Amino acid sequence: MTSSTPGALAGLRVVELGQLIAGPFCGQLLGDMGAEVIKIEPPGAGDPMREWGQGAEKVQWEVIARNKRSVTCNLRMPEGQQLARRLIQTADVVVENFKPGTLERWSLAPDELLAAKPPLIIVRMSGYGQDGPYSDRAGFGGIGEAMGGWRYIVGDPDRPPARMGISIGDTLCATYGTMGVLAALHHREKTGEGQVIDAALYEAVLQVMEGLVPEYDYNGYIRERSGSILPGIAPSNVYSCKDGPFMIGANKDGIFARLAEAMGQPELAQDPRYATHLARGQNQEELDGLINAWTSTLTMDEVDEAMIAHSIPAGRVYTAKDMLADPHFQARQAIVEVETQTRGAIRMQNAFPKLSKTPSSIRRPAPAVPGQDNLEIYGSLLGMSGDEVARLAAQGVI
Repeated sequence: MTSSTPGALAGLRVVELGQLIAGPFCGQLLGDMGAEVIKIEPPGAGDPMREWGQGAEKVQWEVIARNKRSVTCNLRMPEGQQLARRLIQTADVVVENFKPGTLERWSLAPDELLAAKPPLIIVRMSGYGQDGPYSDRAGFGGIGEAMGGWRYIVGDPDRPPARMGISIGDTLCATYGTMGVLAALHHREKTGEGQVIDAALYEAVLQVMEGLVPEYDYNGYIRERSGSILPGIAPSNVYSCKDGPFMIGANKDGIFARLAEAMGQPELAQDPRYATHLARGQNQEELDGLINAWTSTLTMDEVDEAMIAHSIPAGRVYTAKDMLADPHFQARQAIVEVETQTRGAIRMQNAFPKLSKTPSSIRRPAPAVPGQDNLEIYGSLLGMSGDEVARLAAQGVI
């Protein structure tokens, strides 16, 4: 399913220079909201992201490259750099996630781009930011997660730091980069001025680390790995049912009282060990054991029914298979079927969040071949002839 809904950012043109996740995910978010995204890929194999993902067929590309058109351009060649500058002159936003200094080496320095087009917005995503003593270091999402504090607290206490099953550092950085673009667009609307957005991977991670820094600064407390719980927040854990795991979050006094009633043990809500938030936190392991002893006698459906009846936040731990079968996902069209260019129909996450007047959508599938839109973009947008496009291709420029 593709849509003709224009989106809130319709009429905005984005040139995406990035590769892999941070830059392209920012481009995906802007494209989902209606922006026209022109992705520049290296001639030949294109963005390495085309080969990323799990399973026999690498289909993650179909998500991150949707709503984009692809042109190829060799940014290491002077003629390619000149071509990119011409394309950027037609754009409102430039997205890039190369190592700091790369654009400058390619004669695409932001100050020069802004001098040529003052309203331009340039969002730069990197491991450590564009300045500072570490700025010239290489940095992937996992490094940002480690430096930003995420990796240290993820995993079991008796094991080395773990990771999530996704590249959360990259996507957080891309999300903050997108927020920066939206703020910069508002500023430009009032002043006509463009600007540069500097989004660092480690800072994007740091931003979501809650009280980690002030807790140490004020209390001398260092958060440690705690497995499936947050220390002191109870009950909030994954419990075992007869047929699988089930998540329950009842860590407020009133909600816990309802959980105790659902368990057939209403007296727990008055027990001094569990009656208050602080008491439950101090007796977290014991309380989790009581709840797990109850859930283990029931199926997930039975626990789910009890949680709904008592208005307790709870639910199954979903896999992709569960999502595709769930009626709530279906009712809200959280997952949609997209007709791809070479793989047929593939189901994937929809565009979020939902806007009532200018809904985001998937308007076009990911480009199957690097540079498949060269003639359209370079021809209609830059006025190049077919012969000129063919010459640049033969010379390895595009």
